[in-house]
Amino acid sequence: MDPFARYLPALEQELRRVVSAPDDEAALLYGMLHYHLGWVDTNFRPHEADAGKRLRPVFLLLSCEAQGGDWKQALPAAAAVELLHNFSLIHDDIEDRDATRRGRPTLWAIWGEAQAINAGDALFALAYRALLNLQETMIPPETVLAAATRFHRAALQLTEGQCLDMAFEKEGAVEEATYLRMVGGKTAALLGLACELGALLADAPASHVQGCYEFGFQLGLSFQMQDDLLGLWGDPAHTGKPVGSDLRQGKKTLPILHGMAQNPQLRARLEALTQAAADDVTIAALCDALEAAGSRAYTEARAREYQARALQALARSGGEGPAGDALRTLAERLPGREC
Repeated sequence: MDPFARYLPALEQELRRVVSAPDDEAALLYGMLHYHLGWVDTNFRPHEADAGKRLRPVFLLLSCEAQGGDWKQALPAAAAVELLHNFSLIHDDIEDRDATRRGRPTLWAIWGEAQAINAGDALFALAYRALLNLQETMIPPETVLAAATRFHRAALQLTEGQCLDMAFEKEGAVEEATYLRMVGGKTAALLGLACELGALLADAPASHVQGCYEFGFQLGLSFQMQDDLLGLWGDPAHTGKPVGSDLRQGKKTLPILHGMAQNPQLRARLEALTQAAADDVTIAALCDALEAAGSRAYTEARAREYQARALQALARSGGEGPAGDALRTLAERLPGREC
């Protein structure tokens, strides 16, 4: 079963339905949203660009089908999760000063920070509108309310995690437990929500809903740790970012925190690094030093540990059939991804 071939055409149709301009006066705002979502160019002419993996909505639809639900009924929730994710990306690009995403200029780099903030805020509101469209697919009102409650929780966790991520840039070493709280909000909460909502909308037993949430959350932690590796040692041709991009931005990712804890001299070098001094030679040397300190191997091991926890939770969730198999396959492929 190829879940992307199965779900993406219907998901894209649902996303375009939600993110459609109500009138000509809103053309700029919705044009920016369509550009970010990969549907148009900078002149708002139709153009198919890299729109991202759409991984979170696919996990939601797979979780729904694995629990015996009709995935088509869950499409509004899948669109909502994808829009919430993209809201966070627009704001994240502003906060991190990232001028490119998926090989194209970011919204703020083209239209300025203020308009990019407006676009992100619009996606946040549209995400809730998309979620409430569950009423159109005959989902019971009490289930829609339960889904909205969980959606609100995850949105707040996501913002809390992003706040911590930015705060860490101005701090020295951070404890791993604090790092886990940050990525639990920034990354894992949304993937946990996706899997949880899929099971909820399938009217699965509460224990199965919880198992799906734990699967997504633990997999989200593993996913972020792999992202941390790519942020230092990823191939720019695949990641779209320069080698050592997290060092250049002052991020406190897991391999960086591990290296700081293992080697006081390396910690001093990392704390002294400034944007002005972050030339290619310096960044390459620091990446080598982190690898020599065992930070790469440590992060790879921790990513595999949380992947194993995710697979255990998936087994407890009771998901079955081709969709359940596809969830396991996707989770097993996480280590070693290149982007």
